[in-house]
Amino acid sequence: MKDKIIKEILDNYYFPGELVQAEIYGSGHINTTFAFEFNHGGKKEKFIGQKINQTIFKDIDGLMGNIIHVTDHLRSKIRTEGGDPDRETLTVLKTKENKPYFIDSRGEPWRIYYFIDHCTSYDVIESSEVFYQSAKAFGKFQKQLADFPAHQLHETIQDFHNTKKRYKAFKKVVEADTVGRVKEVQEEINFILDREHIANELIGYYDQGEIPLRVTHNDTKTNNVLIDRKTGQAVCVVDLDTVMPGLAVNDFGDSIRFGTNTAAEDEPDLSKVSCDLERYDAFTKGFLEALDGNLTEREVDLLPLGALTMTYESALRFLADFLEGDVYFHINRPHHNLDRARTQIKMVQEMETKWEQIQAIMEKYK
Repeated sequence: MKDKIIKEILDNYYFPGELVQAEIYGSGHINTTFAFEFNHGGKKEKFIGQKINQTIFKDIDGLMGNIIHVTDHLRSKIRTEGGDPDRETLTVLKTKENKPYFIDSRGEPWRIYYFIDHCTSYDVIESSEVFYQSAKAFGKFQKQLADFPAHQLHETIQDFHNTKKRYKAFKKVVEADTVGRVKEVQEEINFILDREHIANELIGYYDQGEIPLRVTHNDTKTNNVLIDRKTGQAVCVVDLDTVMPGLAVNDFGDSIRFGTNTAAEDEPDLSKVSCDLERYDAFTKGFLEALDGNLTEREVDLLPLGALTMTYESALRFLADFLEGDVYFHINRPHHNLDRARTQIKMVQEMETKWEQIQAIMEKYK
């Protein structure tokens, strides 16, 4: 099957030279990914091929349209700033029919990106400097897209970070109790229900016009930033499948939720889980430096609430999936989603306890 897929990919694109190597690539959980290497007149040229997951992404035209529009805009900004657009943003290779993707014989959509070489990404944050570099990358991403009309983009996953709607869905899951697990986790359920105000607050500010709709990445983990192996500097933000209209404070918040946790996202031993304020400081510094004033004062004030909201939302989602019988998030053991939910709940508690210190960090870089 692998050889057949590779042949179909080769048949649909004008690749340079002779194929030297094709292999499964990366550690992603959503899309199947191949790396291709070609010999073109003695020069190596590399490409990334990805099968897009139709289970998660229903509107492939909308998704790829978003990526094309956003990367075209980024490329223009990078050129104006004297950067290298072939290295600092993704480039989609068009098919022989000049389309951004093709459908294989099994009905699966595939796309090709040019490979960005001499870079690495970090699944685990090894230092505050790595986190700082990822912050600069996501801040720069926001800055370069600040003047892009967000409403022109498709919503690739509807209500992805609408915490208010996710809270309402959570209550229905609790009421249904389809697999009889509610009695096991009443304490965790009460924790979520007691903090309904977190679910409503940011959406309320947006509805009241206090914060604007922006182009957001919506998966701002450190492993979605390429870091130059030689210089240690952030090069490019990748994995643009969830780029769509959203709130900038949520992009900040998802990075903080993931990157300041001193333990794994599914750590069963909650004594290992805490919110690392040194990392919080490093990310805040890098994010706001790179943005260079391209958020409103109100957005900057609400960045800590973005972190609290995204952490709370993740707790809510993991717990809901546990209560429904683990139907959305992949699990490797019994109670895996419950462990994930408890870790996020502990992180919410950590942020609440350290709120004054967090606010002091924000004041330092405003």
